[in-house]
Amino acid sequence: MKILMAHASAELYGSDRVFAESVQALRDAGHEVVVTLPQDGPLAAALGEVTVCPVPVLRKAALRPSGLIGLLRETASSLRPMVRLIRTHRPGVLYVNTVTVPLWLPLARLLGVRVLAHVHEAEDGVAAPIRVALAAPLLAAHTVVVNSLATAGVLHRALPRLAARTRLIYNGVPGAPVTPVAGPGFRIVLVGRISPRKGTDVAVRALALLRRAGIDATLELAGSIFPGYEWFSDEIDGLIQAGNLTGSVRLSGFRDDVWDAYAYADVAIVPSRVEPFGNTAVEAQLAGVPVIVTDAQGLPETVDHGRRGAVVPAGDAEALAAELRKVFENPGAATEKARLATAEATGLFAPQRYRAEIVSVLTALSTLPRRRPRRARSSRG
Repeated sequence: MKILMAHASAELYGSDRVFAESVQALRDAGHEVVVTLPQDGPLAAALGEVTVCPVPVLRKAALRPSGLIGLLRETASSLRPMVRLIRTHRPGVLYVNTVTVPLWLPLARLLGVRVLAHVHEAEDGVAAPIRVALAAPLLAAHTVVVNSLATAGVLHRALPRLAARTRLIYNGVPGAPVTPVAGPGFRIVLVGRISPRKGTDVAVRALALLRRAGIDATLELAGSIFPGYEWFSDEIDGLIQAGNLTGSVRLSGFRDDVWDAYAYADVAIVPSRVEPFGNTAVEAQLAGVPVIVTDAQGLPETVDHGRRGAVVPAGDAEALAAELRKVFENPGAATEKARLATAEATGLFAPQRYRAEIVSVLTALSTLPRRRPRRARSSRG
């Protein structure tokens, strides 16, 4: 079967890596896969041959009048090349990754193509009409794959009709052997974008509280600033200066291989305010590092609601600092929980399991009868 796979980004962060796993799974299963991205980038290089097709990508800016006008212009200019791509390849299934490229869904359905949507977002912090608008294009999908129960809940509360076509598949997260490297002090790592959603500011505030309590703690921020959030980088710099944390916070930037960061860490934190799943929480478990997550959306699912890692309230620096202090004062108990986490997470989030489930969903979808594309009625009577 030929499968056209569309994604909104060419980066190599969470949903991008999951998309790469899906591409590899379907290629290994013998399907002919055509990948389309809106621009070139690291993901394109990792996947090999990619067709670049600029498409409108939903951003927060689209909620403003000027942003909406720009989105409508992009939509108008993208329609023809999108239709051309579908008609050229005539795929049996269109696989759309994330809800941020919604135009693919109704367009493919109108052209008679079976549609699978893979949802990685759970925007429950926006007004109800916006949640409904974000979920509405998914009604064009035959199957909707979600990455957590939290994501499913947000979709179903917005549009209950989606429940019947939803399938839960937890992300597959590749692990790597990690040999802990001894070092001075209490070393904390946060892997992920530098953004308010990821709670970078909460991590810095928690570090300041630890150091005021006399704990020789350091924090590594292994990630880059999210485009458009340069103002937040200035805010983080201000927090570092105000907390006298210069030299205690290391900004190591984006890295393709995160395992060295975990090897040098005594504990990993995922202080997100919004997190439908949380690949980094799973990576920490696979690396054998104690992990602390927040109660944001799908994060508690990744640590079995506290069995495999601690859970603290999102946005609460004091709660995060208190949990970090427990790890510092009782490293043996934290290490024992980390061993349990590694053993369980290795199976639960295995890439092999993920790939098999994705292939199974696509195989089931391929058996649905194809509907002939709609044609405009003739004006002649």
